[in-house]
Amino acid sequence: MKREYMLDDVIAAISTPIGTGGIGIVRMSGAGCIALADSIFIGKKKLTEKATHTLSYGKITDGAGGEIIDEVLVSVMKAPHTYTKEDIVEINCHGGSLVTRRVLEAVLKTGARIAQPGEFTKRSFLNGRIDLTQAEAVIDLIESKTELSRQAAVNQLEGRLKTAVREMREEILDMIASIEAVIDYPDYDVEEETYGTMEQGAKKLLARMEKLLEGADRGKIIREGLQTVIVGKPNVGKSSLLNWLLEEDRAIVTDIPGTTRDTVEEYLNIDGIPIKIVDTAGIRETGDVVEKMGVEKSKAYAETADLVIMMLDGSRPLEEEDKEILSFIRGKKTIVLLNKVDLAQKLSLEELAEYVPQEQILFISVKENDGFDALLDALKNMFLDGHTATAEDAMLGNTRHKDALYRAKEAMEHCMETITMRMPEDFISMDLQDANRALGEITGDTSDEEIIDRIFTKFCLGK
Repeated sequence: MKREYMLDDVIAAISTPIGTGGIGIVRMSGAGCIALADSIFIGKKKLTEKATHTLSYGKITDGAGGEIIDEVLVSVMKAPHTYTKEDIVEINCHGGSLVTRRVLEAVLKTGARIAQPGEFTKRSFLNGRIDLTQAEAVIDLIESKTELSRQAAVNQLEGRLKTAVREMREEILDMIASIEAVIDYPDYDVEEETYGTMEQGAKKLLARMEKLLEGADRGKIIREGLQTVIVGKPNVGKSSLLNWLLEEDRAIVTDIPGTTRDTVEEYLNIDGIPIKIVDTAGIRETGDVVEKMGVEKSKAYAETADLVIMMLDGSRPLEEEDKEILSFIRGKKTIVLLNKVDLAQKLSLEELAEYVPQEQILFISVKENDGFDALLDALKNMFLDGHTATAEDAMLGNTRHKDALYRAKEAMEHCMETITMRMPEDFISMDLQDANRALGEITGDTSDEEIIDRIFTKFCLGK
């Protein structure tokens, strides 16, 4: 389904990061934006007279006859062969927050309005240039933390998920058309043949949906990363572990309990998997107000994390503070690290087994740099089920996509039951329409405006 939704107003925004840089770009989109840019541009030739996709040197003023703001290069791109399928102007000025802001103010004085977050990409979607999966891939590409997540975003931007979904929708629509033909021409005795054909088609569709869903969780990890938190009581080696993983002294390490009072957050790249790892304040009872706030923050992170790395001091018996933390994280995906294995061990593994399975316990020595390969392997195996992560896994890496496809799969399973029971064709058609509608939500063909608006609010202003 193509949408032609040309808006009358012109939008504008700064499309480069605010701050000092070589170039700052102010972008405009909408019918008439080239003429608006002309009203503040001084050059050898008017921008409206320039061919599409050309670059013009000149100066930008703060209005007709006003002071010169900057020397610029202005890109003119004419509809429909643009990012938004509308006329686009990009003013390339010198980088710097003051210069770009002054240029934007001049543009707004001409009659343009400030763009809403993601509005350029939203117009691209509404005007039919991209579908909703490709629009989401834009922000995934901008926010990608590893080469693997970047590649996955590019694959989706090229339309691989869109193609897969629309192929399934085409097959469903063909099935619906066949059913409607039987209903419209009841005199032809083809009922059993129709049921057989529908059953074969539904089985194939179910298999394709299940294959996509299989890699959904892995895809989510590749795109969004693992939210990982390191917890434990003070002085068990949490900050030393973070420093080892980062290969730099990111966290302060001392023998004084309560040194880490707030969370320290960093991203790691483990075989293409982005891991947001958080070193937290040691969890213990404390009278220090600041440290107490850090402890509460640690518990909040542990509540929402994808993975909890619990550190214990193997050279000391299991203490009440350890047991409280183990009870607190029970039921979550957890790796327990017994640190200081280079010292005499006093912690009872039998007692620890009451809280966590043996296979989730690893032995390390931060001081001796021992046991970390096993930790990295455990991180990969726990979330990738032994698979090697690939960009193809991320075809369905979005929770919204997964939910919609799951509902489409449920509708197809119900359709199979309806066919098996040889119920009237109308009922089969209804199930197929439910599946088609759910699939359409992935690409945005059947999504409501509220969902679409919510997606684009995640974008920055100039994209």
